Amino acid sequence: MTELGNQEKQEVGRWVNNQVENSHLSFRRRERSMQRFKRMKSLQKFASVHANVHNHFNLERHLVDRQTYKTHRSAALAEWQSLMA
Repeated sequence: MTELGNQEKQEVGRWVNNQVENSHLSFRRRERSMQRFKRMKSLQKFASVHANVHNHFNLERHLVDRQTYKTHRSAALAEWQSLMA
């Protein structure tokens, strides 16, 4: 870099690459979970069921107050139990 005259443009540091690495975290998380399945078909089956259940119970707790959250959770659990019975 010194020979090319780009010494000041080179970013060197301990965590300089973190921004790039962190942008891939969601992809890496998905990749890691896919390794548990031997066949793609079983992964697709699991993912379709998991998405429906996750959407049913994921209430984004940080956006609502405690009382509303508890009310929604009770309603979701009651609906889930009625489906399983």
